[in-house]
Amino acid sequence: MASLSESELTNRGTMWELDQNLDQPMDEEAGRLKNMYREKKFSSALLLRLAFQSLGVVFGDLGTSPLYVFYNIFPRGIGEGEDEDVIGALSLIIYTLTLIPLLKYVFVVLRANDNGQGGTFALYSLLCRHAKINTIPNQHRTDEELTTYSRQTYEENSVAAKIKRWIESHAYKRNILLILVLIGTCTAIGDGILTPAISVLSASGGIKVQNQNMSTDVVVLVAVVILIGLFSMQHYGTDKVGWLFAPIVLLWFILIGSVGAINIHKYDSSVLKAYNPMYIYRFFRRRKNSDVWTSLGGIMLSITGTEALFADLCHFPVLAIQIAFTLIVFPCLLLAYTGQAAYIISNKTHVADAFYRSIPAAIYWPAFIIATAAAIVASQATISATYSIIKQALALGCFPRVKIVHTSKKFLGQIYIPDINWILLVLCIAVTAGFKNQSQIGNAYGTAVVIVMLVTTFLMVPIMLLVWKSHWILVVTFIVLSLMVEVPYFVACILKIDQGGWVPLVVATAFFLIMYVWHFCTVKRYEFEMHSKVSMAWILGLGPSLGLVRVPGIGFVYTELASGVPHIFSHFITNLPAIHSVVVFVCVKYLPVYTVPTEERFLVRRIGPRDFHMFRCVARYGYKDLHKRDEDFERMLFDCVLFFVRLESMMEGYSDSDEFSVPEQAPPGSGSGSGRGGPAAAFLQGGERTCSTMCSNGELSFSSQDSIVPAAQSPAPRGLRLLQCSASASASAGQAGSCGTVGDELEFLNRCKDAGVVHILGNTIVRARRDSGVVKKLAVDYMYAFMRRMCRENSVIFNVPHESLLNVGQIYYI
Repeated sequence: MASLSESELTNRGTMWELDQNLDQPMDEEAGRLKNMYREKKFSSALLLRLAFQSLGVVFGDLGTSPLYVFYNIFPRGIGEGEDEDVIGALSLIIYTLTLIPLLKYVFVVLRANDNGQGGTFALYSLLCRHAKINTIPNQHRTDEELTTYSRQTYEENSVAAKIKRWIESHAYKRNILLILVLIGTCTAIGDGILTPAISVLSASGGIKVQNQNMSTDVVVLVAVVILIGLFSMQHYGTDKVGWLFAPIVLLWFILIGSVGAINIHKYDSSVLKAYNPMYIYRFFRRRKNSDVWTSLGGIMLSITGTEALFADLCHFPVLAIQIAFTLIVFPCLLLAYTGQAAYIISNKTHVADAFYRSIPAAIYWPAFIIATAAAIVASQATISATYSIIKQALALGCFPRVKIVHTSKKFLGQIYIPDINWILLVLCIAVTAGFKNQSQIGNAYGTAVVIVMLVTTFLMVPIMLLVWKSHWILVVTFIVLSLMVEVPYFVACILKIDQGGWVPLVVATAFFLIMYVWHFCTVKRYEFEMHSKVSMAWILGLGPSLGLVRVPGIGFVYTELASGVPHIFSHFITNLPAIHSVVVFVCVKYLPVYTVPTEERFLVRRIGPRDFHMFRCVARYGYKDLHKRDEDFERMLFDCVLFFVRLESMMEGYSDSDEFSVPEQAPPGSGSGSGRGGPAAAFLQGGERTCSTMCSNGELSFSSQDSIVPAAQSPAPRGLRLLQCSASASASAGQAGSCGTVGDELEFLNRCKDAGVVHILGNTIVRARRDSGVVKKLAVDYMYAFMRRMCRENSVIFNVPHESLLNVGQIYYI
């Protein structure tokens, strides 16, 4: 293999330039790159287009609430002389929509996003970056230099610093925070079951309005058929039909707004008095306590789908959602509810199906079709959000490994989880066919929604203190106003537990047990591996051959440890008399960021002396990232090692810093590691792109993918210094770093690659210790063991071919 000549370096351009004055502009460039992953600036035309598109993704669930709200407010009907009760209920709806969706979510909570990502786990990830609350301590200081790893710094005596120290002081506080996040997440999964059930059933009820003699079972059957069709089409994804969603929902909002305005004019314009909040006081004074709580549970349904504003934030900028809500959604919803109230006052016996009966006869069937289509769109958005929640929980070690399928080549966020899809279908059908009416499903739905809102409220407190550094008066104002509305609704929903409210609690409890047990055992297994990892002194004592026969080939040893030699390695070499000539410890870990740019994904480091031929490669992913099947993970790992060896030799002559990392801009079409097409070969032979080297803190890191920034404008993080390197400089680094030695090692690595690659995975059995309690034994020996048998193997997750797979069995007692 040819050594790097000075002419080749000249042809490629200067790779390293010594310039002490570059620090400031490079800091600015690094800041510019970080901002690329934050909210972008959009033109007015683009914002309006995105606001239109957001209607089909974000607002479907909230927009279909008028189908069933008034029936759940007055399930026993409305008597004569209760007109003021309808006006009072309408006033509550108006100000609930104003305080929760408009003020709390659209103008406050949406700002608490993780680089454009929303939802409970996004809040948790944001907190994990600003305080050490992650229960799996696998993070390294190099992770904090990621482009997407943005966080605040605090003064020593500031309120935020004191709050941070208080949260970090005890493990139980971190566990309470995790439990709170899991409760919100599991309840949100319950939304994914109840939203399709109540939306589709309410829309299907329009069939019976025109045919009063029709049995309720027919309506339920139609709803079940629609649900089966909806879930059966999930594997196709929404990419092909997603363009229909926004027009359908826009038509829906125009329909309900127009019908509401017509009804106000036609029936009773006196309902406009409801905009006076005094009628809320009169509503509570007039009605009995039991009726008040029943009505509050129904009014709660007017803001169902509000959490989707935050959970589906990743598809659109905040400003686009704010424009769509304030200009279209909010006015149309107010008109729809006001118009329904006007109709109900004039037709008190029609409260059970007020929405369909208030529609003019001339447009009834077109309205029915639009309502059904809007219900399907609303259900689709919630189902997709459930998939995203499961993916985030899996990435953070809180859910068993399940199959995740990409349904779109253009949009990474569009995924499909077959196992979860069919579980949701079964539960949706069970809820729809079991209750058969909107009232009990509405009770269940309200309970799920209000719990998620309360969790978001509590999580916003540390967000406002740690991330935003808000004044305590603003924090107290936010939480008081939020709880003043949400606590009464929570009490109202809890009082309906025996009337259907138990459903989301049962579903949430089941998913919570799954998540918590899986996370608990994952943490304990990681702690066991940390305590039982092999010391470096033991490895060095074995000598270059590790005390065994070194078989030609490469062994990729998969481990959860980002540092140290795992126990699985000592277990392997203790029971087998041979090990491969090259050993690479591979750690795939997820960080509390939404994505890790491909050019910053890999960290590579040498373990032991050069003649040991042992390396570590850490592949870092965000909770939105996913191993795609078209990725050749084995090739990527090998290319990383090759490139590391080359850049390691170039950096050995530079003694300004003991620690450094190397991001790569590899040429397109990097090969399979044969020495010709891989990034190392491109570096040796020259090419159209250059590589940048940055002094950092820890390990050599680089990616085998093209950079998102052109090479000529490649940004650098804080403290970056560029060096002039030549063949003579490399040669002067000493015998260990000479180009000839590096060339020999690269050739040796390629020969080992040609000899074969074996992937060594630990087939770990986790057991509770004999002195453990009954609860722990049930959780570990039965629940966790069952989930391990049912979930996907690591070999499938990493796309490891079976012919090159070697499982190493061992038992951990935790």
